[in-house]
Amino acid sequence: MPFDIIGSQQPARIAAWFDAAAAAVLPPPDGTLGTARAAAAAFAARAKADNTRRAYRAGVRAWCAWCAAHALPCLPGRAGDIAAFLAAERGRGLAAASIGLRRAAIRYLHFIAGCPVPTAEAQVAETLAGIRRHAADQGELPAKKLAATGDLLRQILAPIGHDLPGLRDRALLLLGFAGALRRAELAAVHAEHLEPRERGLRLTLPRTKGERGGRAVTVPIPYGVTELCPVRAIRAWQAASGILEGPLFRRIWQPPRGRAGLATPLPRIGTAAIDPGSVARIVQARAAAAGFDPAALGGHSLKRGALTTGMDRGVHPTRLKQLGRHKSYAVLDEYLTLGDPFDGHPLSGVL
Repeated sequence: MPFDIIGSQQPARIAAWFDAAAAAVLPPPDGTLGTARAAAAAFAARAKADNTRRAYRAGVRAWCAWCAAHALPCLPGRAGDIAAFLAAERGRGLAAASIGLRRAAIRYLHFIAGCPVPTAEAQVAETLAGIRRHAADQGELPAKKLAATGDLLRQILAPIGHDLPGLRDRALLLLGFAGALRRAELAAVHAEHLEPRERGLRLTLPRTKGERGGRAVTVPIPYGVTELCPVRAIRAWQAASGILEGPLFRRIWQPPRGRAGLATPLPRIGTAAIDPGSVARIVQARAAAAGFDPAALGGHSLKRGALTTGMDRGVHPTRLKQLGRHKSYAVLDEYLTLGDPFDGHPLSGVL
């Protein structure tokens, strides 16, 4: 980085530098040491997921703007100033989880700048712990989307028609459920990632959040014998759309009708993949059409629904962890929706 801005009162320049660094744009190779170092930094930044880098950029911009408003140095920052910033963010209504991301963003800013990291000091850690306790005392709980279990998914699918949007959305919902996919994984699926197998399809995910090493992951998508069969839904969408390569799920739009008397033009299918936000909006729109509260469901509902359905069927937690591609059982628990807590109570028949 331009080291003349470290320790200076130029938070706007620091924020702009971090934006560029977090964007992880690879420079064209030219054989120079400087370019090689810049490429190494870009590769290191790409170890973070896109959503994480976006959150970090927002956090660093907020930190730099706050420092500018109070005439404080933002790089290197001081533990007391960072603690005050986190408290100020809480004061303006940010959730405890968002404030934790702010702290992580400041830590990452110092790390890539080669500065001592002040966010690990006790003053910062205790402030964040106090914010989290305050949030819990206020009754703030992490918002979890409703799990789209098999039974609920059947109800969502029932009113979906067999037009192009209906075929696409049915395939998207069933693939997301069968593969326990995150919304970003669903949006990134290409036709080439689906390989026919005797018992279904083998889906290759070139990258996934749970695989930190950057290796591709394969997910089995089995044939089904009910209306929840993902393979038949995918094949029907591909047959109607003609998509045999490139992004599997794309935008569909209706061209303007034009002059009176002309036939209504056929819907058009785009060439680019839908984004993860569109996956969430499709889930919510189809849930609303089936009579559910759209705010209760989202992009994570399919993954949560798949794992919860498996749990309700008595599938071993190891297999559930494998399906969800989680590194630990603690993370898996976040995706499960437990049924009646009195069912199977350890002390049933004893008390």
